[in-house]
Order: sequence, then C-alpha cells, then structure tokens
Amino acid sequence: MKAMVLQQLCNLKENTIPLQLMDLPDPVPTGDNILVQVAVCGVCHTELDIIEGRTPPPRLPLIPGHQVVGRIQASGEKATVFKTGDTVGIAWIYSACGACTFCRSGRENLCCDFKATGRDADGGYAQYMTVPEDFAYPIPEGLSDTEVAPLLCAGAIGYRSLRLTGLQDGQNLGLTGFGASGHLVLKMVRHLYPKSEVFVFARGGEQQEFARGLGAVWAGETAEQPPEKLDCIIDTTPAWQPVVEALKNLTPGGRLVINAIAKEYADKKALLELDYSRDLWLEKEIKSVANITRRDVSEFLQLAQSLAIRPEVQEFSLAEANRALTELRTRRVRGAKVLRMD
Repeated sequence: MKAMVLQQLCNLKENTIPLQLMDLPDPVPTGDNILVQVAVCGVCHTELDIIEGRTPPPRLPLIPGHQVVGRIQASGEKATVFKTGDTVGIAWIYSACGACTFCRSGRENLCCDFKATGRDADGGYAQYMTVPEDFAYPIPEGLSDTEVAPLLCAGAIGYRSLRLTGLQDGQNLGLTGFGASGHLVLKMVRHLYPKSEVFVFARGGEQQEFARGLGAVWAGETAEQPPEKLDCIIDTTPAWQPVVEALKNLTPGGRLVINAIAKEYADKKALLELDYSRDLWLEKEIKSVANITRRDVSEFLQLAQSLAIRPEVQEFSLAEANRALTELRTRRVRGAKVLRMD
C-alpha cells in the first residue's frame, strides 16, 4: 500500500516535507480488529503537534491521520460487529482499557491507557489501516466520505467543547480561532441555540468574512474587543495569547474552554500578561478538553445527519499531504482539509 510516513520529529518551519510517500505491506487484521480500505482522511492541527513534538511521544516510524472514512475489507477472527463492504469512520480514540474508573463512567478519554489513532497506532494517511471494531463507527445515511472525515475529529471535539461550555440558549458565545472545528461549532450553535449570538476572533479578513457568512454577528482580530462581553468562549488556537485575550472578554462567571492538545512553546511569554484581577477574578473559569469519547463521535454523527451540518472542505491527494500540513501550519485555513486516496 501507499502511505505517508513520519520518520522523525521536526519543525515544520524548517522542514516542509516531514512525511515521505512509501510503499508498505498491507496490514493484516487479527483478533477483534478490522481492515479498512481508506477512502479519505482529514488533516488536523493535531498532526502538527505530533510532528513538532508537542504531544506525548508518538511511535516512530508512524502513519499519521485520525479522521478516516473507508470500507471494511477483512476482519479478525474475533470481530463480529461489521461485515465486509460496510462504510465506517475512525476517530482520534483508537482504544482504551475498558476497565478503569474513567472507562466505566463513560470518560474513556481520560483513561491512562488511552491510545490515539495516528500517534500510538498507524492512522489514515494510507490506503489501508486496522482498528479495533469497537472503535469504528457506522456512517449515517446521506453523508459523503469527504463530508464525514472532518466530523470525526473537528466536529466531534467541537461538539464536546460546546457541551463543556454549559451554554444556554440566548447566551453569547465566542470562538477564538476559526478553522475546521470552529466553523462546525458555529453551524451547531445556529441549530441548537438559535437565540445565542456568536462572536469570532480570527486572523485575517478572509477568515473573518467566512465567519460572518456562516452567521457570526461579529468577527475581528484576536486582540480586538467585541461589542459585548461573552458568557462562554471556545479557544481552538495553538498559542497562549488568545487565551489571555479571551479571559478579558468573559462576563463574570464566564467559562473559557480550551480545545487544544498543546500550546506552542515560543508563545509562553504571553502568560506573563495574565492579570488576576482583570482576567480571572469574579469566578471566571478555564476548562480544558482532553481527547474525545466514543459517545461524542456517535452523537455528533447523528446530529450532523439530522441537522444537515456539513463542513466546508478542501481536497488534496495523499501525495499532497505535506502541502496540506504546511498550509495548516501557516494558517491558510478555510474550513477543513481532507486527503483523498487515489
């Protein structure tokens, strides 16, 4: 099979070709694993974090990718849930122990044995991959492969982030950063909280115009002050400065939800600007988002089908994965990026 492979960690500012196109043996499913012929795989900012070393160390060499849609080609001897030819999705959660307190309470995203697709196991930047069948998802009718791929991470993690804000209909929501996840959250809010207004903080006029076109009542730069204070803000950026700016814009008792695995090291000096009395006092809250659960993925796929939530998508070939990652690294983002296998 063809696959894009990460051989070693690197800085994308210095190396714009971190992945190498290689011919590898097709994987063979065993036990409760299924073999999936990949149709498409989304490109996520988490791949940048993995490549540049901001996540727990990945296994190397590694095939990245965790927003996968494909068809089942074979099954291990203990796999009984799906049949050959079924279309399934594969998300960031590759497996968890199933026995710890977190797993038993539906919080498998916090399991100490959490394994991530495309970090701890080979992912979807390839023509084939395997996954435990309990961590694959049937795809609802009416959703195309390309539409589904960003929903499996950008959509599902956005759904989890929105749940964690505790937003009530009629409250103001801010979105800091407006890429694949942010634009799907905005679409969700318009359906689920029709009385709420969304304010978007994004770099550059193109992203701001994109946000207004999707229904944002205001869009501006990260450091701009919106016309109203916000009850909740979701931050999806890789930097610290937007966190500081977001806290300034919260109402008393407001909540900031940070949807990021890591923040870039070079921006840590922004934390020195954090002022307790201005930014954190009056019971403002900060909550992080850690991974996703299977419930998040399943519920969001059903929600996307019922509310006709569709992402804006740019397609690339598998061989163009490095270009897609570089565009993501340089913030050339409009919606989501998806690799299509040839």
